[in-house]
Amino acid sequence: MKRITLIICLLCSLTLAAIPFADFPQTRITNGIIEAELYLPDAKQGYYRGTRFDWSGVVSSLIYKGHTYFGQWFDKYSPTLHDAITGPVEAFVPIGYDEAKTGSEFMIIGVGGLRKPDEAKYHFANPYEITNPGKWSVKKGKDQVTFVHELTDAAGYSYVYQKVVKLTKDKPEMVLEHTLKNTGKRAIETNTYNHNFFVIDQQPTGPEIVTTFPFEIQADGLGRNGLAEVQDKQVVYLKELKKGENVFSSGLQGFSSSPKDYDIKIENRKSGAGVRITGDQPLSKMVFWASATTSCPEPYIQVRAEPGQEFKWTLTYQFYTLPAAASGN
Repeated sequence: MKRITLIICLLCSLTLAAIPFADFPQTRITNGIIEAELYLPDAKQGYYRGTRFDWSGVVSSLIYKGHTYFGQWFDKYSPTLHDAITGPVEAFVPIGYDEAKTGSEFMIIGVGGLRKPDEAKYHFANPYEITNPGKWSVKKGKDQVTFVHELTDAAGYSYVYQKVVKLTKDKPEMVLEHTLKNTGKRAIETNTYNHNFFVIDQQPTGPEIVTTFPFEIQADGLGRNGLAEVQDKQVVYLKELKKGENVFSSGLQGFSSSPKDYDIKIENRKSGAGVRITGDQPLSKMVFWASATTSCPEPYIQVRAEPGQEFKWTLTYQFYTLPAAASGN
């Protein structure tokens, strides 16, 4: 098992070698159990400078008991490419796009104010000009990193957004703590989701990758191409996905209005690595997407803060290994 893990880590390093990591602002944290590396937001030299995802908390690597959980899943890299990003990254639904006139601003939390082009509908894959980047500050510690984004008068909105990524003492656990303070005069109301780009032990998406939910699933469109299906509370793959193949559902159904349904497990039963993700807010939507290199449950929650108010939410990632019998080792 140790030899297999070493080979996996070596392959991971070779896969990522094409990107000059040393050129990007980054930091490393550890609690003695987990080791993680994070990219830091920077408008000129940052690893990610796109307009889809929140610039904070981009985890390039996380290792627990020799198992790797995140890494490069895409073929092409550019700092402004909308999906050239890794880890449990988050995105916010744009605010003010529909009401904005062509050439004026709309806003995305964690990115800033952006210029609306002559397009009726927003699409995450399109490039947008950042007109008001706000101000980022970062506080680095041994086992945690605090990111703060201050934005003033972007499309009429202002906020202070803080995300703390920390490793829990004496536990194989990573916690993402969020606070959004509305410092403007307009109410902020949106949805946010975590894309969860899991690449567990750099192994391809296939029958050994199983995602489990706490509720009976109904899945719109998930089994349409014969690559995956729902089995009670699980999404399972029927074959190993090839390059160019995707599994997608725009909305898994079956969850309740209780935060207890924000409870997802993803396991690589070949390598014996697993992770449980829980949140302290109720789900508003659940999207599922996978390609040949990554498997992604995308849980959404609602965010609302009146002027002068704060909205807080926390996501917890508990990492574990499977018994030998379950993992087939």
